[in-house]
This record gives sequence, C-alpha cells and structure tokens, in this order.
Amino acid sequence: MTSRKTPQTMKPATAAKKLGVYLEATPSSFQEGAVSRDELNTLQTDPPEWLRDLRRNGPHPRPVVAAKLGISIGGLSRAGLTEPLTTAEIEEIKATEPEWLERERATQAEVRREAAKVKGSEG
Repeated sequence: MTSRKTPQTMKPATAAKKLGVYLEATPSSFQEGAVSRDELNTLQTDPPEWLRDLRRNGPHPRPVVAAKLGISIGGLSRAGLTEPLTTAEIEEIKATEPEWLERERATQAEVRREAAKVKGSEG
C-alpha cells in the first residue's frame, strides 16, 4: 500500500496573514480556495499585480498598520483604529502626528527597552 503525499494547504485567511494582506481586499479566487505551500511560496517570491498593489496601497490589516506606525496592535485599539487602513491614511496619520501616536510610540519604545533589558540579563 503506497501512500501518495498530498500537498499541504492552508485556509485563505492563513495565507493572507502570512502575505501581510487584508483578506477581504484579495480577489475572490484567492478568498474561495485553499492555498498550497507551493502556491504561497510563489506568491511570496513572484507576487502577481493584485498582491503588489495591495502591499503598496492597502487596505492593510491591523498588524501591518501597527508596524507602519511604529506602535502595537493594542495601541491601535486604544486610539480607536479598528478597521484596516490604506497607505494614504497611514501616511496622513504620520504627517499630522496626533498626540495618541506620540504616546503609543513612546509606550512601544519603552516595551522594547524592557524586552532588551530582560534579554540582556538572561544571556
């Protein structure tokens, strides 16, 4: 009895997360099917135009928005930002530098300092 190896697949939501894109903004063909590991690798190494456009312009999922703003996902929530944002919206926030953004960046910097201190004391 020979077992045939089937390709490992993932749900579109998992693939979108690994690609750093907002699932609801992807083409319906992507949203409706399973994504194999090989397909994911191809999307990462040779992204189609729709993926390049999403990465460039958004809308971006919360982890990407938080990273682009230099804050945590919790910081987004505290600021009341619960929806995906486009690159233009993110750039507008950066340009206006609201008080909450400064506060959240300071909080994030403190968290990183503490993490570095803990890591330094462990090694």
